Amino acid sequence: MRTKHTFRLPPDLATKLADYAARKRVPQALVVEAALASHLSPDGADRLEAALARRLDRMTRQMEIIERHVTISNEALAVFVRFWLTSTPPLPDTALAAAQTKGRERYEGFVEALGRRLARGRKLADEVTRDIEATAEGGPDVPAA
Repeated sequence: MRTKHTFRLPPDLATKLADYAARKRVPQALVVEAALASHLSPDGADRLEAALARRLDRMTRQMEIIERHVTISNEALAVFVRFWLTSTPPLPDTALAAAQTKGRERYEGFVEALGRRLARGRKLADEVTRDIEATAEGGPDVPAA
């Protein structure tokens, strides 16, 4: 047996209720009944907590991936800078202007290449992972013993 209730809703909520019921092709009373049952359910808080926990777990995994990529990028940059600083001799003053001009040209080429690479979606972290996996599997990058 059902009990009849009469209540008033604000116009915006009444519109949302009507729109939702029309989209789902169910009576508005059924939508209100389901919403009340969900809101008053003793396990409603548990369902909400489980949904939030799943979302937080997904965000945590995404943050771990970002952290891994940043770590790889930082290490790659650090290795390059250390190598460059230790292997590049200082230039004489007479060659400095020509070297700066060539450096600007190379930098422009670098920026263009980086733009193309980013547009294709290739990432250093993915390449490093593939290279490591190939090495671990005894792929072609493994030097002969």
